[in-house]
Amino acid sequence: MSDFDRMRELQQTASTKIVLLVMDGLGGMAMRPGGLTELEAAETPNLDRIAVEGALGLSLPIAPGITPGSGPAHLSLFGYDPLHYVVGRGVLEAIGVGMQVHKGDVAARGNFCTVDSAGKIIDRRAGRIASEAAAPIVERMAQVNVPGVATEVRPVKEYRFAVVMRGPDLGAHIADTDPQQTGVEPLPARALEPGSNKAAEHFNAWIHGARQAVAGEPKANAVTLRGFSTDPALPQFPEIYGLRAACVAVYPMYKGVSRLVGMELEDVQGDMPADEFAAVARAWTRYDFFFIHIKKTDSRGEDGDFDGKVAVIESVDKALPTLLDLKPDVLAVTGDHSTPARMKTHTWHPVPFLLWAPGTVRSDDQTQFGERSCAHGGLGTFPTTQVMPQLMAHAGRLIKFGA
Repeated sequence: MSDFDRMRELQQTASTKIVLLVMDGLGGMAMRPGGLTELEAAETPNLDRIAVEGALGLSLPIAPGITPGSGPAHLSLFGYDPLHYVVGRGVLEAIGVGMQVHKGDVAARGNFCTVDSAGKIIDRRAGRIASEAAAPIVERMAQVNVPGVATEVRPVKEYRFAVVMRGPDLGAHIADTDPQQTGVEPLPARALEPGSNKAAEHFNAWIHGARQAVAGEPKANAVTLRGFSTDPALPQFPEIYGLRAACVAVYPMYKGVSRLVGMELEDVQGDMPADEFAAVARAWTRYDFFFIHIKKTDSRGEDGDFDGKVAVIESVDKALPTLLDLKPDVLAVTGDHSTPARMKTHTWHPVPFLLWAPGTVRSDDQTQFGERSCAHGGLGTFPTTQVMPQLMAHAGRLIKFGA
């Protein structure tokens, strides 16, 4: 379990700057035995240079063999034990697009999907329809009324949307309606405990109305819901670590998890790594800690696009001098989990981790940033919940423990 009391006791004020750069789904695999992973295949002269100057390792977001979702994986990066602080995807998506989720409300993340004439899913992401095409469809679903509750629906990005239901006696322990496979029908919302029966019934009524609202669409002609959840009232990151913390991200879910732990959100003009790094530069004097999230490494991995994932990693490397010119005292480069293009999904594989802290790091003998090098790096393999204490220590923000 996360020892936040210890962090509160040991934190000290300093003028140092910490950057946590997260390439979503960074960890990969070779497409064939003996080949290179996406990270190893990418041309990354800047990352390789700071790998020489820094130290490498592998992190475990949850535990060996456990495949993490994006929410738990990010909480782990922020120091929250994801087995203790359980947060559903729904509340993260909803808060990420500016919706209010109070205790007793129930939020869910929605996906548009494509079903055939028999009602069976043939595409779980509706062809990744563009955000501009999805917005008017979401507007139609927002008109669906369920007696006894108030329902708010907003678009998130591409095929994703968020639903928040408000009313008396609603429980959030509801099973996902996404079967996570094609060739079968979407599942009904099913209560996992008696206190959630009422909410499950209301959500099934809403799903029925939503299906009618989208029935004529060529791609987004059905919906699935995941991550039913409510406000978890998490301990706040700035208070735990004594840091003025900012999130720089494009995708709403990652803004949601950041806002949920108390980080401020910075606007990004564009969706490329260079745009995000420029946003960091503009806000540099206002914060001590920057969480930067790059999404498309994960998206390309889920699509099975090995070369596309390589290209995203290379775009991060090309833009990296913008961050290095800011002279952060501590820079960590990692992922939240692995998403190998070979497997087209999140996996349990340990995640590459690079720590660059010119004033304090004990460098190892590795010369490039890749899975094999990280497996032999000086940091070893460690729980992801240990990332923040390491960054705090290298930034001179922890005092000695004991006499």
